[in-house]
Amino acid sequence: EDILLTATGKPVYVYHRRHGMCVTNIRFEKEEELQHQIEKMARRVGRRIDQQNPLLDATLPDGSRVNATIPPASLDGPTLSIRKFRRNPLTIVDIINYDTLSIDVAAFLWLAVEGLGIKPSNVIFAGGTACGKTTTMNAFSAFVPDRERIISIEDTAELNLPHKHWVRLETRPPNVEGRGEITMDDLVKNALRMRPDRIVVGEVRGPEAMTMFTGMNTGHDGCMGTIHSNTARETVTRLTEKPMDVPEVMIPALDAVVMQQRIHHREKGQVRRITEIAEVMGFENGKPQLSRIYKWNAKKDALQSTGVPSTIKKTIADFAGMEGSEIEKEIKRRAAVLEWMRERDIHDVNKVGEVVQEYYRDPSAFLKEIESEV
Repeated sequence: EDILLTATGKPVYVYHRRHGMCVTNIRFEKEEELQHQIEKMARRVGRRIDQQNPLLDATLPDGSRVNATIPPASLDGPTLSIRKFRRNPLTIVDIINYDTLSIDVAAFLWLAVEGLGIKPSNVIFAGGTACGKTTTMNAFSAFVPDRERIISIEDTAELNLPHKHWVRLETRPPNVEGRGEITMDDLVKNALRMRPDRIVVGEVRGPEAMTMFTGMNTGHDGCMGTIHSNTARETVTRLTEKPMDVPEVMIPALDAVVMQQRIHHREKGQVRRITEIAEVMGFENGKPQLSRIYKWNAKKDALQSTGVPSTIKKTIADFAGMEGSEIEKEIKRRAAVLEWMRERDIHDVNKVGEVVQEYYRDPSAFLKEIESEV
């Protein structure tokens, strides 16, 4: 996942998805050699790194994300970090197989994201660095119906959606003269003018949060984004404080916070788990209230229902004119589709997308087909 170089004379480290941090026998002995390689990378992407501009954050031609520093920013010499992305992105089937979440929880979130085509939920995927929140958001983006228009906004392109009507927008840093910068906020504002059905923000961390919530509060349902935080409550706190400054009165436009963490499992090593799903319940004493509907049980290594009724289910039922029991049946049907894909090892991003869209076209016919196979 990551290639990390701390300084010359020290070994290159590799962070592996299964084995964690690994030391290699590769090292740069000369500072000039390492700096030359960093400058070469910068030129390949049309950027410059020197003493006046000692920081580099860019995307390489293969899609990898590179971050480099040189003196005077880094006191011990040049540093280099490369984040490698999978050519074939993980899908919901992969995430289920990795035990990041169960099929039942995945089916519930599928319903929340799609909203029966009537009331899709606004969801933020939260967690620490490298916990897999963007990967999980990307996997759930596959549940957006293909008739809908998606605008994605990122600092560094990571998302890979099996969607025909997908517009990708990416920020741009200022040039050496300090001109030409395109910020996340610029792109979110522009996206709202592009007749989006969905807005997906790679990482919410600044003024774009306010713009995004303005969109949510003016009828743009089904927005998704990621944010760095440690709990659902902290997510709301971060949103309402600087530099995001979302007014508390706007927070109820958010339907759910999905918390994901990277955890060291005694037997499995480094694993990623969804540890909490909380819904926004409105206000109490002038503060946004959260209701935790799923919580991770460390002893059982399982995400378990807290027994608290889901507002998302009720909202979708009300908008669709359905009973709560019908919503539960729909979740079970979607769980059956996910189990069918898992059993047949269907995990290619395009294949998963095709199955999802086929289910939308005629759920009853699709379920009969997979039942006949069983």
